[in-house]
Amino acid sequence: MSKDVVLTIDGLVERPLALTFDDLDAFPESAQVADVSQFHPKRRGDGVTLDAILDRAGIQAEANYVTLHADRDGFHVSVPLGPIREQGIVVHRVGEGRLTIEEGGPIRFLVRDPTVCNTGELDECANVKYLSRIELTTRRGLDTRPTTEAEHEALHRAQSGP
Repeated sequence: MSKDVVLTIDGLVERPLALTFDDLDAFPESAQVADVSQFHPKRRGDGVTLDAILDRAGIQAEANYVTLHADRDGFHVSVPLGPIREQGIVVHRVGEGRLTIEEGGPIRFLVRDPTVCNTGELDECANVKYLSRIELTTRRGLDTRPTTEAEHEALHRAQSGP
């Protein structure tokens, strides 16, 4: 398995992290989420809870937002920390293999149920393909999500893949 860093966690954390696939696999069983299709029937794979990753990094008290960066396609989403912390899953494997680019990998971020989060800032677009970095900030960070319904529909039409 690759020893290369696949996910960086930084910003307002006590211990910035540079995680490899092996690091993600080594999280305790209580932090592992098997079969994300139980939350999103069109998705597959296994992951680690965002909460467990943030616990390991140690969130600083002034952190209020999480910004999810996908460097591969320049997509960025910034959402309130509170609602997403327990809902987020960092998906990194399918069976014994890794999440492929076609599946949004090598790392994909999924929100179990954005409707539970009770915030207009957390929507289906917070399900980020090609996740490379999680940044914690005081204020809302870089966010390239569509701002109108027409832009939103156009984005999803353009993303005909997984």
